[in-house]
Amino acid sequence: MDLRKRTWAEISLENIEHNYRAIRARLPEGCKFLGVVKADAYGHGAVAVSKRLEALGAEYLAVSCLDEAVELREAGIGTPILILGHTPWEYTGELIARDLTQTVTCEAKAREYSKVAAALGGTLRVHIKVDTGMSRLGFLCAGGHFDLGVENIISACTLPGLDPEGIYTHFALSDEEGEDARAFTLGQFELFMRVIECVSKKGGVNFKIRHCANSGAVVNYEGMCLDMVRPGLLLYGYGDGGKLGLRPCMSLMTHVSTIKYIDEGLPVSYGGVFTTPRRTRMGVIPIGYADGLMRSLSNRCSFATASGMAPQRGRICMDMCMIDLTDLPDVNLESLIEIFGEHASVEELARTAGTIPYELLCSVSKRVPRVYAPSKIK
Repeated sequence: MDLRKRTWAEISLENIEHNYRAIRARLPEGCKFLGVVKADAYGHGAVAVSKRLEALGAEYLAVSCLDEAVELREAGIGTPILILGHTPWEYTGELIARDLTQTVTCEAKAREYSKVAAALGGTLRVHIKVDTGMSRLGFLCAGGHFDLGVENIISACTLPGLDPEGIYTHFALSDEEGEDARAFTLGQFELFMRVIECVSKKGGVNFKIRHCANSGAVVNYEGMCLDMVRPGLLLYGYGDGGKLGLRPCMSLMTHVSTIKYIDEGLPVSYGGVFTTPRRTRMGVIPIGYADGLMRSLSNRCSFATASGMAPQRGRICMDMCMIDLTDLPDVNLESLIEIFGEHASVEELARTAGTIPYELLCSVSKRVPRVYAPSKIK
């Protein structure tokens, strides 16, 4: 079956490889590469992307939850996998059986995992997460919480049945510009390193893998790479500001399914928010908000054709939307339309929607097939 019958996402694994090599070239010698493939690899297909990264030699992968990790293991992927989010203690046995690494964010959870692991006679590999300013997950160590935070980390790391392989934190502003963002990020890093030092001196706990560099830090703070980095958006071609020569890896594609001529002064789509200012050659394309094209973009964006950009007109519907082809006479039935990709920037589309590229990439729905081939507008 040809998956290019309606709307599809073309994924370039060649560009994934290009980006991997470009990021890797920036890392200090011996620094490990963790590929973030959570959320179905930001919509690019977690299994396909993970297989390519494994073949390229990535030392680690990261997912959000147990279900995502199981998908990769059942696809035959043997690379170490770090689960960034919470896994209930009831699944400790499965974590061990599938050789998964679990994030531990507080002493209480460490004790739950330890109890089950010890009862099973197994060992669960864990990475300790330190909250240095994200105010989300992790052992709280800032300000007056420092001493207790260090004590709790030492306690967690010395429990039976746990192998504390790594420790990490997450930056909140490493991709932001300005002195305030820089000062905040440097403060997070300094706190993280101080925690590691104190845990080693007071508890004799030394970690094999220290990691804190997300995409923003890989680009803006080379000295924070430590033992491993965690590029997410960078891997998929965005967020480097042109510094690394990255390439977008997804092109969201559709085609013109209908063309009709609409007289001047007629409303288009729900709510009549757009009225034709002239006799208009209107195209209908089979993509809507159920496919991940946000309704908030209605009447505010344009899509790429082989002849130029086609303005979107009227409200975006669940399964389709309209584009103005009046000034694009060479665009006809079955002509390809690129929503975003090589010719239409997802970053620009995200700015128009008042969001970030992450959201648009992850919003491409499951009903949109992923096709692993280069995209070309004809």
